[in-house]
Amino acid sequence: MPLLNQERWPLAVRYVKFCLVGASGVLVDLAVLYLLVSPQPSPLRLSLSKAVAAEMAILNNFTWNELWTFRGSLAQPRTLAGCAQRLLRFNLISLSGVLINVALLNAQVYLLHWNLYVANIVAIGLVSVWNFALSARFGWRVR
Repeated sequence: MPLLNQERWPLAVRYVKFCLVGASGVLVDLAVLYLLVSPQPSPLRLSLSKAVAAEMAILNNFTWNELWTFRGSLAQPRTLAGCAQRLLRFNLISLSGVLINVALLNAQVYLLHWNLYVANIVAIGLVSVWNFALSARFGWRVR
């Protein structure tokens, strides 16, 4: 019997899936951030680059959460209009996480003098639980 049985621990299994999807989003985020901010970040360039990188990761995460994490758990039927509404809600939920992430990233890089990429991963980790709770409840409206 698997440790995280879907029937016995549906929320835990869904959170693990959400985190795996999030990990793929971290890779997207890091790659886009690297491409946009290198070689020398400035506060404005870092913030704008982080916002673009985060949106790319959000779109990646929405796609995989829609297809895998929350598949079969929706209270409403799957339609194109429903998908568009979920994307909008997920983007709004993620936006709050992005704002927190940008603030944490700037504080860690410019006040604590942490490495940009380590700080970015720490900031992403801190907002993951927030994003999951709101996504499950309001984004996909899981039954």
